Amino acid sequence: MSDQRFIIEMGMGNDQYGRDYQKAARRAIEDAIRHSSIPLFDALDLDHAKMRVAVTVGVQRPEAVDCAALAAGLPRGQVSVTAVHGGLDVTNPDSGNVIVIASAAVEAFLPYQG
Repeated sequence: MSDQRFIIEMGMGNDQYGRDYQKAARRAIEDAIRHSSIPLFDALDLDHAKMRVAVTVGVQRPEAVDCAALAAGLPRGQVSVTAVHGGLDVTNPDSGNVIVIASAAVEAFLPYQG
């Protein structure tokens, strides 16, 4: 076993007026990592650089997401971001405005410690 997942966080983000899939995806990732505090690194004297971070973001138009820009925004680890079809586009029937909703899963892996 080369590495093992030690955390998974989920988040949701939206863009209410700009139909901006990038903004919604970034907000979903921020929502997920905002819930995490990982004292494991200090407790076990582990290097953050050895952590692999795999992010999956679901939006209705994955091609509209710049995965490299999202990866650059994460603070630690060796990050990869993948955009997939998911999330929701919700249309207001009165105004025609589309709200973009993104979902994100942020997984962190470390080399096997056993």
